Amino acid sequence: MAAGAGHCRDSAATTRLMMRATGAVNTRRAPNGHKAANSAAGQLGVRFERPCVYMCAMSDQPKTPSRKMPPTPKDAHYARLRRDHRDRKRARGEGGDPAALPEGRVALYGLHTVRAALENDERKVHRMLATENALARLAVGDIGALPFPVEIVRPPAIDAFTGPDAVHQGIAIEADALAPKTLEDLGTAKLVIVLDQVTDPHNVGALMRSGVAMAADALVTTARHSPAESGVLAKAASGALEHLPIIHARNLANAIGELNNRGFQTIGLDSDGPKPLEQTVAGDRIALVLGAEGKGLREKTRATVSDLARLDMPGAIRSLNVSNAAVLALYIARRHLGAPA
Repeated sequence: MAAGAGHCRDSAATTRLMMRATGAVNTRRAPNGHKAANSAAGQLGVRFERPCVYMCAMSDQPKTPSRKMPPTPKDAHYARLRRDHRDRKRARGEGGDPAALPEGRVALYGLHTVRAALENDERKVHRMLATENALARLAVGDIGALPFPVEIVRPPAIDAFTGPDAVHQGIAIEADALAPKTLEDLGTAKLVIVLDQVTDPHNVGALMRSGVAMAADALVTTARHSPAESGVLAKAASGALEHLPIIHARNLANAIGELNNRGFQTIGLDSDGPKPLEQTVAGDRIALVLGAEGKGLREKTRATVSDLARLDMPGAIRSLNVSNAAVLALYIARRHLGAPA
């Protein structure tokens, strides 16, 4: 008789009996075992297709559950080598966490950020790390004339200073954080941005860049629930951190009230505002108040601003990222105010 692969389940017992009777080898362990099994079947006048004999023999063996083997001395040796390699890289300044800085200092990086910091008389720089190529692009002239030490290094050393994820473009500085301003420093300011617990440094940095482009005079934020000055914030601002004064308010509602008293029209941006921003702006001093994405303006903030306004969106999505909403609002406000004197 002949049997195909489809008859494996029915013929498995027969196959085992034949192999025991003829002394055939185990097809799982011996080379060419399937040939031996077919030969044994032929002696008894039975012929099996090769797939059947092989599959039957395979299915006849119990499966042993895999177990995780304990580490061998060789495994421990290679793990030790990997740890030593990581330690040597850290010692050479090739990777790892950012360097710890003294309190009150920040690591700033990127060509635009560093150039703007060097041009800011209020920024105290303590040292610079740069590649030769980045220094050439920065075009600072004689580095020996700079009032702080300059270290010519390779990129991994800057990675160790800023952190491996920073896009430093081959240059970084260690500097003092800028001293925050107060509302008394506003003077004759005409256009102010107010942020109600906007915490993402990338959004705030991008917003600051737009603010400087639209000639905003200051940024007011909450003392808590706002990003601290950092390399991430400065990089996103692309130099704007050196041009836009930041005022930290312990109580934002009180700060908005003071802006009202100083003659500012404080306008809170809200998607459900009664009128579009274009129809709301009035007067010659404007403070635009923006809330965090998702939460929007807090209830106390909404109650404190002099007006609520919306940005009309013709599309299916009515809301924008806070930094995108800010640039539109700033454009409308600046168009109303006119170019700064």
